[in-house]
Amino acid sequence: MNLCDISTVKRLMSKYGTGTKKGFGQNFLINEEVPYSIAEASYSYHKSKYPNGKIAALEIGPGIGSLTSELCRAYDKVVAVEIDKTLIPILGETLAEFDNVTVVNEDFLKLELDSFLEKNLGECTISVCANLPYYITTPIIMALLENARRQNGASKFTSITVMVQKEVASRLCATPKDSDYGAITASINYYGEAKKLFDVTPDNFLPAPKVTSSVVRIELYDEPKYKVESEKMLHRVIAGAFAQRRKTLLNSLSSSFSELSKDEIAEIIVRLGFDINIRGERLSIEDFCSLSDEFTKVINK
Repeated sequence: MNLCDISTVKRLMSKYGTGTKKGFGQNFLINEEVPYSIAEASYSYHKSKYPNGKIAALEIGPGIGSLTSELCRAYDKVVAVEIDKTLIPILGETLAEFDNVTVVNEDFLKLELDSFLEKNLGECTISVCANLPYYITTPIIMALLENARRQNGASKFTSITVMVQKEVASRLCATPKDSDYGAITASINYYGEAKKLFDVTPDNFLPAPKVTSSVVRIELYDEPKYKVESEKMLHRVIAGAFAQRRKTLLNSLSSSFSELSKDEIAEIIVRLGFDINIRGERLSIEDFCSLSDEFTKVINK
């Protein structure tokens, strides 16, 4: 069954009495080269890191299964999390030929990820691969990153390969001082390195979105590259630094850390050697780690 054939997609939708839902940001791929290329980008990197052992893919939002099918052909095991219950019977038909896939009807953002992974993929090394709905891209990536480490510091995931809106891809892959550099960029840089792989034009989807998409692979560090006293504080500092982008780092952080006076925050910034008028987008992840540790020290003293 060609799950990228327009007539097949429409027949399945009609058969099961459903259709694409704007509320879930659904756009189904109609060019079979695209899901193949996304799956290959995920699998090839994973296999280069783990040439032996059982490997698995965690997919978020499988739709009718075009990418899922390609992942099933590449990986030993696939777990696909789909929020739309009307797509579950369709996936039962489109994935019937594969015995290495499990489809779970859940909201990914409400999962207790540790227990979910242990239950479903405990014996495998795992990569995440997904065609993410535009409206929920950042929350999903942040949820994955914030749950990316085991207690011993090792990464739970080998990589996160996602198709996102092109302008979002620019933010994910930006570097300090770029206009696209923001909170999610800095967070990604703490856990790994994001690389843009290729663009996907609107005519590859049904219905066609109004924007071009891009595929990005976040290659996660096996072990922590940067050390901080508190990852929770690091996330808070990064979020605070970009909460009010037009303001200086001092003013933005002052709004986010009410337990400290503006003078105390200014003292931290100057002590680390930064200009008092610097903005958050000028800081590297190393800078944010240093800033985070200083905030931890001052708040906990």
